[in-house]
Amino acid sequence: MSWNFHPLEITVLKALFKRPEGEREDLLQEEIRMDPGQFQMAAGWLKAKNLIEETILETRTAISLTEVGQQVLKEGFPEEWIVRKLRDDPSLTLDSLRKSVKDPAQISKAIGDLKEMGVLSILPGGHLKQAAPLPPSLERTYAIIRTLEDKSPLTLEDLSEADRELLGSFQRKRGKGKGILRFDVREVRHLSLRKGALSPEDIEIREDLLGPVTPEMIHNRSWKGGAFRPYSLETPPPRPMLGQSHPYREYLEEVRRQLVRLGFEEMTGPIVESEFWNMDTLFIPQTHPARDIHDIYFVRDPREVASLDKDILSRVRAVHAGEGETFGSRGWRQPFNEKQARRLLLRSQGTALSARKLASGPKIPGKYFALARCFRYEQVDQTHAVDFYQAEGIVVEEGASFRTLLGLLTLFAREVAGAREVHFKPAYFPFTEPSVEVHVKHPQLGWMELGGAGLFRPEVLRPLGVNTPVIAWGLGIDRMAMMRLGLSDIRDLFSGSLHTLQSMILSRAKNRQTNKQPL
Repeated sequence: MSWNFHPLEITVLKALFKRPEGEREDLLQEEIRMDPGQFQMAAGWLKAKNLIEETILETRTAISLTEVGQQVLKEGFPEEWIVRKLRDDPSLTLDSLRKSVKDPAQISKAIGDLKEMGVLSILPGGHLKQAAPLPPSLERTYAIIRTLEDKSPLTLEDLSEADRELLGSFQRKRGKGKGILRFDVREVRHLSLRKGALSPEDIEIREDLLGPVTPEMIHNRSWKGGAFRPYSLETPPPRPMLGQSHPYREYLEEVRRQLVRLGFEEMTGPIVESEFWNMDTLFIPQTHPARDIHDIYFVRDPREVASLDKDILSRVRAVHAGEGETFGSRGWRQPFNEKQARRLLLRSQGTALSARKLASGPKIPGKYFALARCFRYEQVDQTHAVDFYQAEGIVVEEGASFRTLLGLLTLFAREVAGAREVHFKPAYFPFTEPSVEVHVKHPQLGWMELGGAGLFRPEVLRPLGVNTPVIAWGLGIDRMAMMRLGLSDIRDLFSGSLHTLQSMILSRAKNRQTNKQPL
């Protein structure tokens, strides 16, 4: 068979013929002094022609400092800085400490971490007191990170297992956006000629053949009298990157279709919601911390909803205040503020849709679901986002029980999320009793919460005109998708990286082969 080789391919092939056993890719590239991009291009062409073999020898994870990390090393770690500051001034208060720095949020987080580690305590009046020294594990972590200051090379594989765990835990806690370390996975590859595919004589061809015509060749007429390199019709073309739906969007649509097939009806509702439907109808007291501005995004204009259903409003007010027919409940024994109930916010939980559905007179028996977009003021990290989807669901029927609920939650965790290990933990929510949290084990992150569930309390159902038992759940569909799509960071669901998108597509295809249906 005759071959038409590019000059770059010829250079790589000649180097490989000198090494019958092959060579490491990086060493080969260094020896022939070829630009990395050109080398990868030539190697790719030869692999496409099935002339060379590639073997991954090992995977190395290079550790380096991000821009945030370089700044932190320059200014000092906040936890160490706080302890040192407190040692110099024992009368230091929380307010004075926050006012003395450019980034109060970073200091607040560091103080929270120190409290959690038992290093710091906050006394009445906001005074700070050091209760214990910094733990050796944190000091060891900082010592490892400081070795990167002089830009000395360091790979994760060079560290002990304990040190690897320290760095991984430290990075996960800070989150990707504020991480001070960058982990770059690099594969060490070995290239060799495929046996019998080629002989040295096959590449002893003219190297003076002309390639693609360039403007310079036309201008100086250098193409005249020359011979052009023939095109190879045997070389497979590159695989086209065709447009397709986003893997996460496809996942949501697939879950939606399967729930409809199981007899569920979809609930819809506004993203801009009133506190009344988002909180009050769910028997959440108007003094509950979750209603604070630190957890909810309030709408500035307009600030309030124009009107509320008067009958439902009066019944909800009565059950909150403990007045009238309260179904054996004493309520919260607090005055009900209608002006607060009218305030507009971005929906913080999909349960608001369940409340609206119950108030509209649902079919009994009936099964309803929603893939609700919700918003909360969260600290963004690997498992938390400020903008997320929640898989909300209710089943309205006589005889609905806690056992029924646990069966449905197990189905969701195993079939929708693809979890192999599922745990239930007792929980408290103002609107359900009994209540439960669902936890699943992520392959990389360990145990994480999927969401909460329970049986709606009479204080929720009776004001909405429902006298039938209702089981309800609100699960983080984003976290389910993380497991199904092979991700370890919730932010990657919305990534624009082609590599990340391709990995999600491959994980999804693999899951389809293993489980023909998601439910």
